[in-house]
Amino acid sequence: MSKILVTGGAGFIGSNLVDELMKRNHEISVIDDLSTGKKENVNKRAKFFEADITDKDALDKIFNEIKPEIIFHLAAQASVIVSAQDPVLDIKTNVIGTVNLLSLAKQFGAGKFIFSSTGGAIYGDDASRPTPENSEAKPISPYGIDKLFGEKFIGYFTSEKLRTIILRYANVYGPRQNPEGEAGIVAIFLGRMIKNTPVEIYGDGSHTRDFVYVGDVVEANIKALESDVDGIFNIGTGQETTVNDITKILIGLTNSKSKITHVEYKAKEQAHSCLDINKTKKHLGWKPQVSLKEGLSLTTKWFEEN
Repeated sequence: MSKILVTGGAGFIGSNLVDELMKRNHEISVIDDLSTGKKENVNKRAKFFEADITDKDALDKIFNEIKPEIIFHLAAQASVIVSAQDPVLDIKTNVIGTVNLLSLAKQFGAGKFIFSSTGGAIYGDDASRPTPENSEAKPISPYGIDKLFGEKFIGYFTSEKLRTIILRYANVYGPRQNPEGEAGIVAIFLGRMIKNTPVEIYGDGSHTRDFVYVGDVVEANIKALESDVDGIFNIGTGQETTVNDITKILIGLTNSKSKITHVEYKAKEQAHSCLDINKTKKHLGWKPQVSLKEGLSLTTKWFEEN
C-alpha cells in the first residue's frame, strides 16, 4: 500500500482514477479547488483537501500532513478556449501550479510523479499523423504552450530520487465529464442532445480528434504507477474521427431531435490530432481496450442515468 496524492481528484479523469486506486487498497488523498470538479465525485474513502495548486502555502501544509510517496498530477486549466481568453490564468494553473507540486514533491521525498499532459495541443497541426512522442512540439494555444512548459519543469526536477512519467492524452471522454464546460465535445454534445437542445459545431466539422475512453486512460495511469520506465508516452487510440462523425454516432445513440448548427471558432482550433501509441504499447505495456462505439455507448448510458 502506497500513500498517493491525486490532484484534480474531484474532476473527470481524476475521480475515475481515485476509484480504481481505492480498489487496490492504496491510501489516497485528493486535492481539488472544485472550480470544475465536484466533491460528490470524490471517493468517500479518500482524504479530501479543497485547495488551489497555485497556493504554495496551502499545499505545503497538506504535504506536511500526508507526506505522499506518489503524486498523480491531473489538476489543470483544461480548456483551449479559456486559455486563449485568459492566458495568465492558464500560466498560473498549468505552469506555476505544476512547479509548486514538483518542488514540494522533492522537498518531502516523494518517489514518483505522474503528469497528465496533452498530446494534440502540444504537437500542433504540422505533425505527421499518427504523431509519435519524438515529433517537434508546435503548440498553437496557450494551453498547449503551458502544458509543454510543465513538461520541461518535470524534466528539470527529475532525479534518481524523484522518478517521473508524462502521459500525453488524446481527447478523453466518458462518465463524469462536464457537459457544461468548454472542453470535451462528447460530454457537451450529449448534455444537449439528451435535452434536445441545439448543438453547435465549430467550423465545418471536418476536423479530427483521437477519442480515448476514460477507463482506458485510468488503466494507463495504473500502468505508469506499476512500471519502472520514465519518459513521455502518448495515450490515445491511433485512430482519428471527425467531429461530424462523432455527432452522427451520438444522435443515433440518443435518438436526439437536437438541431445541429455550424458556428465560427471561438479560438484558434487545431485541425487534426491523432497519437501514435507504439512506444506506449512497447514500453508501458498499455493499449486501449474499449472501442469508440462501445465507449460512446457506455458514456451515453451514464449521461442518461445521471
